[in-house]
Amino acid sequence: MPTPVAASLSVRRRRAALVVLCLVVVLGIAENTILNVALPSIRTDLGASTQQLQWITDAYVLVFAGFVLVAANLADRFGRKGMLLCGLAVVGVFSIVAAFAVSPGQLIALRALLGLGAAFIFPVSLSILVNVFTDPVERGRAIATWGATVGVSAAAGPIIGGLLLRAFSWSAIFWVNVVVVGLLLLGATVLPTSRDPQPRPLDIPGAVLSVALLSLLTWSIIQGQHDWTEPSVLMGFAGAAILLAAFVGVERRQATPMLELDVFRNPRFTVPAVAVTVAFLVLNGTLFVVTMYLQSVLRFSPLQAGLCMVPGGVAMVMVARFSAHATERFGPRVVITAGFLVSALGLLLLAGLHPESAVAAVVAAITVFYAGIQFISGPAATTIMNSVPKERAGTGSSINNLTRQLGTALGIAVFGSVLSGTYATRVRDVAESAGLSAPETAKAEHNVGAAMDLAQRTGNATLRTGVQESFTAGMAHAMVIGLAVFVAAAIATAIALRRREDHQ
Repeated sequence: MPTPVAASLSVRRRRAALVVLCLVVVLGIAENTILNVALPSIRTDLGASTQQLQWITDAYVLVFAGFVLVAANLADRFGRKGMLLCGLAVVGVFSIVAAFAVSPGQLIALRALLGLGAAFIFPVSLSILVNVFTDPVERGRAIATWGATVGVSAAAGPIIGGLLLRAFSWSAIFWVNVVVVGLLLLGATVLPTSRDPQPRPLDIPGAVLSVALLSLLTWSIIQGQHDWTEPSVLMGFAGAAILLAAFVGVERRQATPMLELDVFRNPRFTVPAVAVTVAFLVLNGTLFVVTMYLQSVLRFSPLQAGLCMVPGGVAMVMVARFSAHATERFGPRVVITAGFLVSALGLLLLAGLHPESAVAAVVAAITVFYAGIQFISGPAATTIMNSVPKERAGTGSSINNLTRQLGTALGIAVFGSVLSGTYATRVRDVAESAGLSAPETAKAEHNVGAAMDLAQRTGNATLRTGVQESFTAGMAHAMVIGLAVFVAAAIATAIALRRREDHQ
């Protein structure tokens, strides 16, 4: 019988717990977006190459995705609050060490360790939330608020990063982690202790295979953004497929598997999980492209680009409670489908942007897109968590977080490839018409910022206009692909969750 961890919690304590769990989200999301702003400073101070900068970012995602299933299972077995505190300690300690890193290699290794700590924090935060809010209606609203924090954190990151870098060095981004970890350790006193009342034996083979499978799959996705046909990438995906087959085979033979595969037969679990993957694929791919548009085409500073995202984050917060109420009344099928269509409208608006677009048009498009994402992610997370037993909340939470991470990695890779392919083809003709040398042309093809700097340095207005139009053409192609994916996802969701009982 499940441990009644939350039955006696007061309303005030439940609300305090929600604040702490939302702050956990801020720690993970804002830390990564702040890092993106600091990458130019890291490159200058540590002499990092472009590839090293990529791995400073991606090492975190790779390790997080690799260990998220294992971490959630350990939390269910040994106690969720204890695992959360251990993860916070890891993030706090290695953030201090990272602030003193003196080489790109050290920073890559430390970012990987931060990803390991994060794997023990974020899935656990959602499983704790499910055990704190036992009433289904209250739980749905709490999860919606928890999910909306993602948008706020993503918008706040560049702003915080821009302000920090004006006054301090790049190491300040890691000291922010330390401060937030300290606040969380103090606030964790309001969190109850919970675990699976009938803990299962550790599934060592499943754990090893899951880490190998998810790490190799994530690595292949990350590397694929450079060249999807590269032999190492193709071998990586082939290896991941073999490991997936082995993992499924092992888990089906285990008496107490780490991941109960039968849960995927439940459309209330599988459909929202796929919806989250698709939503975060397009979300992160879109933000990657739009951020480049703001900074490289419109020539906004990181702080100005971050401010453009703020209304979108505010929209997610405002939509969170409404999406929870709508899910209670109409069910996840209607709300998630509507979310895909609303975000598709935002993508259509983004596809129509050009070098002379007004800031108001950019902000409006981003805000509509963000609002739709909240209609997807909040109800989807609630449906996932409600479809698994409370004592096995780690399973639902780990899948919810894993789909977000894989969607993030795949979205940046796919949208980056579409953007760079269209941009490089068009800007090559522009560069040749402008009389650029072969090295200058190659540089312009690979870096829109460098191309804009070259146009500004030479005073070549034709080159500047051509580069901007080449980029916006690539952005439009990426947005149209995202729009098509979201429309298809809306149709698929409406069909897959068509039964009334899937609304309950």
